[in-house]
Formats: sequence, structure tokens, C-alpha cells
Amino acid sequence: MRQWKVWNGCAVGVMAVLMLVGCATTSSRKSTDEFLDDATITTQVKSSLVADPLLSASAISVETTQGVVHLTGTVKSEQERHRAIQLVQGVAGVREIIVRDLVVQR
Repeated sequence: MRQWKVWNGCAVGVMAVLMLVGCATTSSRKSTDEFLDDATITTQVKSSLVADPLLSASAISVETTQGVVHLTGTVKSEQERHRAIQLVQGVAGVREIIVRDLVVQR
């Protein structure tokens, strides 16, 4: 009887481990590396925008998902809009830039 309890306990433990392994990262979830890369890209983009004297960086929001940078907000001129895009293009790891929500103040 005692041996049966030991085997039963081991079987439950093995099943628990297998279930945890099966629930590990799936393709639909972002890995930790992707999250860190996106955070790094966002930080570098924001730093570039803040450091540029031609831009009002506080009016521009930056969000990065899988290397795709989304710029949103309002800029004073078309030149500022182009400058923001230019700065983002210079950041390593950026795969695409979406600026449809970065509008020129009228």
C-alpha cells in the first residue's frame, strides 16, 4: 500500500511538470527577449526625440510592438513630422514605422 502511494505521488508530480512545460511560451505570446527589445527600441526612440532641439518630444507618444514603432500625437509642422520619422529610422531594431496618428497642428 505504501509503495502504491509513492508511485501515485510520482505520477502526479510528473503530470504536473508535463502540464507546466506544455503551458510554456506559445507562438502567440511575446517572449521576454521580444519585450526587452521593444522596450529598448521605445527608450532609444524617445531619447532621440527628446535630444533633438527641433522637436517638441512631449507631444509625441511612442509605442513599439515586435519592432514596429507607432508614433502618435501632434507636431507643429510637416518638417517636425519628417524629422521624427527620420530619427526613428536611425534606431536599430526598428522594422516599420507607423505615423498615421502623428498629425500636424492646424
